[in-house]
Amino acid sequence: QVHLVESGGGLAQPGGSLRLSCAASGFSLDYYAIAWFRQAPGEEREIVSCINSAVATYYVDSVKGRFAISRDNAENTVYLQVNSLKPEDTAVYHCATDARWYSACAWIPYENWGQGTQVTVSS
Repeated sequence: QVHLVESGGGLAQPGGSLRLSCAASGFSLDYYAIAWFRQAPGEEREIVSCINSAVATYYVDSVKGRFAISRDNAENTVYLQVNSLKPEDTAVYHCATDARWYSACAWIPYENWGQGTQVTVSS
């Protein structure tokens, strides 16, 4: 059974950094794409970044140059390094995975989700 657990969220000051983790169990990440989504109060959920099994990555424009996604297949974990945080990055961050292959990981209709981790950026 696919199970994802996020961690690493918290309170950060503007300009600060956090490292979010998405630990997978019940399956091997090697052949799966993993995405990070976020949802702020009153806002629609948006994809932030994703990485596929070929280590191709995607970033939404608002985080390019600030966020970095990586995967450690040996640890069965995907990370999202979030730097230069802004108040508008405040949201619940969820990771999601799916075994289906699309040419772009941002197109995948992800079906397996973690419970989320809160990121709050405030001075």
